[in-house]
Amino acid sequence: MKKMEVKIIPALISAVLLIIFISPLFMGIFNIGNAVGILVSGSLTGIFVFWKPFTEFVKHLWKNHAGRMFLCVFTAVIAVCIIIAVIISVFMIRAINDPPKDENTTVVVLGCKVKDGRPSLMLKRRLDCAYKYLSEHETVNVVVSGGQGSDEIISEALCMRDYLVEKGISPERIFMEDKSTNTYENLEFSKEIIKREGLPENITLVTDGFHQCRAEMLANKLDIKPNNLSGYTSWYIVPVYWVREWFGIAYYYIFG
Repeated sequence: MKKMEVKIIPALISAVLLIIFISPLFMGIFNIGNAVGILVSGSLTGIFVFWKPFTEFVKHLWKNHAGRMFLCVFTAVIAVCIIIAVIISVFMIRAINDPPKDENTTVVVLGCKVKDGRPSLMLKRRLDCAYKYLSEHETVNVVVSGGQGSDEIISEALCMRDYLVEKGISPERIFMEDKSTNTYENLEFSKEIIKREGLPENITLVTDGFHQCRAEMLANKLDIKPNNLSGYTSWYIVPVYWVREWFGIAYYYIFG
């Protein structure tokens, strides 16, 4: 019986990635980031575990013209996808943290899930980031932006306002935008409030680091050139949301 050839280290790395992409499912997190991550890491795990049968299959394909064409096209597509992912990631990293240079700014906290009237962990960390900045810059005001979802008992904006007030931020410094249903509307409606209230039009966006690049792109569409402050994101869900943003940013570039 022939000994099965296994690429142990790559197989282990792929298996760990597979676990990382599967784990958020148990927290109720499922999006295109999970799906693609599970598909890719699962496929790589299988390839490295069954390395010899895989290489023999590739050699078999290479023996005929159609097989060679398929392998060349498939490899080219994968290479292009990797290059695009790397380029997008560079822009995402650059957008993570770009704090304002002075207090002539208005902070805008982008909404996120509210659970039983309290901020979800992700939203709480955005708010903690905003609170830290607001407590250190007492002349700066904030717009909390987010409407009420069908599964939320209060609007995201009201939840955020209450949380910041509990932390010690004066209610007079907080303006609520509670009609938006997505990031573009967050920015559009917040901009209207800022203009109406005579607040500084230099906006500082507070969201998760992985989300900053796309939020900035949407802001630019509204003639907003924002600064950025990022809330802390748990390491174990970063890959899922990072991959999701690749598709979100690519979709924006293609469809505007």
